[in-house]
Amino acid sequence: MPPRPARPLVALFTAGYLASYLLPTVVSRIGTGLGLTPAHAGLVGSGLLLGSASAGFTLASRVERFGARRVARAGLLLASLGYGLAALSGVLPLVVLGVVLGGFGSGAATTVAASGIAALRDPHRASSAGLLSVSGVAGALYLTLPHFGLGHRLPLLALAVVPLLVWPATRGLARAVPAAPEVSTGRLPRRRSGLVLALSVAGWSLAQNALWGVSGRIGTEQAGLGEVAVGAVFALALGGGLLGVLGAGALGSRAGRAAPIGLGTVVIAGCIAVSASAHGLGTFAGGEVLWNTGYPVVLSYLIGLAASLDPRGRWAVLVGSASSLGVACGPVTGSLLVESAGFTGMGLVLATALLLLAVPLTAVALHTGGRPLVPGAVRRRGGASAALVAARAGAPSGTIPRIGAPEQTITSIAVTTTDPDRAAFGTAGPERVGG
Repeated sequence: MPPRPARPLVALFTAGYLASYLLPTVVSRIGTGLGLTPAHAGLVGSGLLLGSASAGFTLASRVERFGARRVARAGLLLASLGYGLAALSGVLPLVVLGVVLGGFGSGAATTVAASGIAALRDPHRASSAGLLSVSGVAGALYLTLPHFGLGHRLPLLALAVVPLLVWPATRGLARAVPAAPEVSTGRLPRRRSGLVLALSVAGWSLAQNALWGVSGRIGTEQAGLGEVAVGAVFALALGGGLLGVLGAGALGSRAGRAAPIGLGTVVIAGCIAVSASAHGLGTFAGGEVLWNTGYPVVLSYLIGLAASLDPRGRWAVLVGSASSLGVACGPVTGSLLVESAGFTGMGLVLATALLLLAVPLTAVALHTGGRPLVPGAVRRRGGASAALVAARAGAPSGTIPRIGAPEQTITSIAVTTTDPDRAAFGTAGPERVGG
């Protein structure tokens, strides 16, 4: 369980991420309920996620100015109204308008959650708890929604109700989102690493959601399963995701970030190829379960990596928005690849792309993981080790800088000595201290 100050952030994280977790059933039900082709239904799903991405890009540096509670409540209200409008309407333009507005509201909630999680002492633990929560909620919905009829209304109503349930948690945001450190500057730190990470995560998320957006079609059209069976597979897969998140939370930072991100992405690539080529229940379920078990593990480390680049959470928000942008393009990309290359061909293309993206993601994790974590350590040996010593239990918390704090500038001080013995050996005059 996350610490009490992080619980409002976990609740917001759940409300913001739920739409992307329910994307397969939202897209497929909008298509069947409104008589759209799979490609057109994918465009509607992309509109939802583009709204979420645009919220992140718009609000990345403005949460502190407007206030976390105000932004979160506005986002939750907009999400509830938007998804509610889409659920209650059977007219395509209103459905599209509703899901785009709802997506913007979800993105606003996610922005506040990401900013707050980045400022915590242990962002990986909080993000793992958020992924655990959203996986549980989505899994429960996948088990129950097929038993209450078809159509697009039910999943959208669920997306409209969850923000209202999360609303009371916003009262604790004043304690959950601390003020930004005074040493922070207006410029984004580690811009090269952050930009590479954002672009790579956008492609990573696109590949994931290109398959996720058509997974329902793979199950029904290629594997020959009914909607109830496909829903059960998705629920089981999200249950695997729960185990994966628990494992990631237990592992923590013991293995660093590079190994879980790099090796995890390679494993996910293989699972995607298996799932996309499935022609029966066993292969389809195995690929989906293994894939969804590894996906939140790698995602939790990517979120932690983005949070480590800037204690004010700006890179966490921007990388999350880039991820949403990739997610938004996923359904359309998946549909286009299926139409041109089939399900198996799509899986091979996506798997190859992930193998290529594993290289820059691992490189950023290695590069930033080797940077000193304690202020002033850049010109001393053992900066990372000093950070680990500082984090040990029993260390005096008041005198040791917080891990992840921005590096402080070391100033050269001129010291003049009049010691006659030292002057005799030519050491009199200015001496560099700390240079």
